[in-house]
Amino acid sequence: MNKTGVLLINLGTPDSPSVSDVRSYLSQFLNDPRVIDIPWLLRKMLVNLIIVPFRAPKSAKIYQKLWTDKGSPLLYYSEQVKVLLQQELTKEFDVYLAMRYKNPSIPNVLEAMRKKNYERIIVLPMFPQYASASTGSALDEVMRVIRKWWVIPEIKMISQYYDHPTFIEAFAERGRKYSIDDYDHVLFSYHGLPERQVDKVYDNDLCANHDCEHEVTDDNKYCYKATCYATTRLLAEKLHIPTEKYTVCFQSRLDQKWLKPFSDEVVRECGRKGMKKILVFSPAFTADCLETIIEIGDEYQEIFKEHGGEKVQLVESLNDHPLWIKCLKELVLAK
Repeated sequence: MNKTGVLLINLGTPDSPSVSDVRSYLSQFLNDPRVIDIPWLLRKMLVNLIIVPFRAPKSAKIYQKLWTDKGSPLLYYSEQVKVLLQQELTKEFDVYLAMRYKNPSIPNVLEAMRKKNYERIIVLPMFPQYASASTGSALDEVMRVIRKWWVIPEIKMISQYYDHPTFIEAFAERGRKYSIDDYDHVLFSYHGLPERQVDKVYDNDLCANHDCEHEVTDDNKYCYKATCYATTRLLAEKLHIPTEKYTVCFQSRLDQKWLKPFSDEVVRECGRKGMKKILVFSPAFTADCLETIIEIGDEYQEIFKEHGGEKVQLVESLNDHPLWIKCLKELVLAK
């Protein structure tokens, strides 16, 4: 029987919350030229001599708060998705999971797939909105490995699915767990990116010159900012959230030249305006992780309370939700 291999890819996680494992993870992650897109020597000096040595001990403490008896939530839920998707697909498909950084690694998993001599391989990064630092990096690494194979089968790469109906319905279903009317405001918080990386999508142009907050066109269909706003509009429509009651924002910034508005500043401003309860979606993450559980659930809660608020409620990521599995199945089976 001619079989198809399906490779799911998520971002990755340290092997443990120890300082040494976090240091190794950060080193691999931040040395990726698609993540920190500056000249090679400058990146090596910045990452290996400044960022990683100082950040690893602090990050390890945060990962210790995140870790559960099942390990990293991101890895645990990704593995659950792999198993559940395999159950939903026919015997013509074999489902694999790899992480862009650390384990299970893309080279090791692809080597196992190479030995199966698949007629076709479908590569499906678990990032709904395309960004060079996430989807682009994952697909780049897959191509780097596969280009060395003597026999290269048919390869299908799925770049984004920010507006896929089942993906939208899956996140909407998560949101229906909460009564929107009980909250003063709703935040749709996406992982941030440097503005210069978003601008690289455009040929001799800037993101600011396009109406990315309101529409997706042929020119901006791979603009991360445009697709984040598009996902938000679809979710808001599904959940009947009026425009004036929600804000799109971006978290995890490193400096002031990242996509705005910044999520932490929006949370702070909500508290200053007298709001008491806010609901936060994070539709760029399909599995709960440090950025959702700790950054939104803990750190933003502290910021909100400091400025007069009471409760920041995180809407859980898709994790192993049945509709998320259905979405992935539909993406795999699409022609």
